[in-house]
Amino acid sequence: MTESRERPLNILIELTKEETEKAGLELSQLVTQRQGAEKQLDMLREYRQDYANRLNNAGQTGITASNYHNFTRFLATLDEAIVQQNSLMAHLDHNIDTSKQTWQAAQHRLHSYEALQERHRRQRVAVEHRREQRATDEMSSIIYHRRRTNGGLS
Repeated sequence: MTESRERPLNILIELTKEETEKAGLELSQLVTQRQGAEKQLDMLREYRQDYANRLNNAGQTGITASNYHNFTRFLATLDEAIVQQNSLMAHLDHNIDTSKQTWQAAQHRLHSYEALQERHRRQRVAVEHRREQRATDEMSSIIYHRRRTNGGLS
């Protein structure tokens, strides 16, 4: 493969490397966001459990209807926050799956282009090796014929 034919492949490899890096960075950012969202969900669940325990303890020692209403309203608010956080987690999981597929596809293309580039390199080496072998064989033949015509083999 000539240099002029290699250049588009080299450009394609560089563009695909950039695409792969960009997809990997996006995937990494999504995973980080998901980890943060998961921590926040855990915190909400713990806070809700703590508040439910407080309500239970207050119920055992006696609680006014107003305070009971405030507790249950706040627990409902926490439940809604947990539902929203679960929804966010599902959305992030979907985005992570999509981003992972994009990254893997880019990696696959990059490996394919690099394999093609390596195949072309091996072909160039083989052609050069054959060319050198022909030149060596030709030189040996010339030397052989000269020696033969100049008085025999030494």
